[in-house]
Amino acid sequence: MSTWSGIRNKLENDYLCPALRGHIQYFATSYWESHDQTGRAAIRLDGVEVLRNNYYAYEQNYWNRYQDLRREGVGEDDPKAPFRLAHEGTLNDGCFDNGFFYEAFHEFDNQSIEKSLVSENPLVRIFALLDRRLGKRRLLALEESMEQELDWVRAFYVIRMQAEGLMEKE
Repeated sequence: MSTWSGIRNKLENDYLCPALRGHIQYFATSYWESHDQTGRAAIRLDGVEVLRNNYYAYEQNYWNRYQDLRREGVGEDDPKAPFRLAHEGTLNDGCFDNGFFYEAFHEFDNQSIEKSLVSENPLVRIFALLDRRLGKRRLLALEESMEQELDWVRAFYVIRMQAEGLMEKE
């Protein structure tokens, strides 16, 4: 896997649209002294963290969701179902850890912009929304599909639209 500085350089310089260069910063860190080198990740707009999360918030949300699913009887036929559903639900809530951030980048970096825009991974979709390969016409064409998008992903669509001058700032 690439180094964090290499990943950040690609995201902020190679992929990021010109209208957001210097405004969007990606952040991820691992705490070497913590168990399993856990850490946190964030995406900042002009120094303000728009999206942030960490291992401990992810694990707490995941565990609570998993326990709820087990109480509801999910997994009696498929023992892996509660794990998968707990992870999907936790991610949809906007909870993730730095490892998941790296995995999302790897997926994004190794596929087309078209596949990234429809990825099951919301972080990959965010990377795609901020990507320079996504032009203004295609960005405008996504407006209808953004109505069904997760709130925390839609926020980055709004950021991009405003940066491109396609939407007024509130």
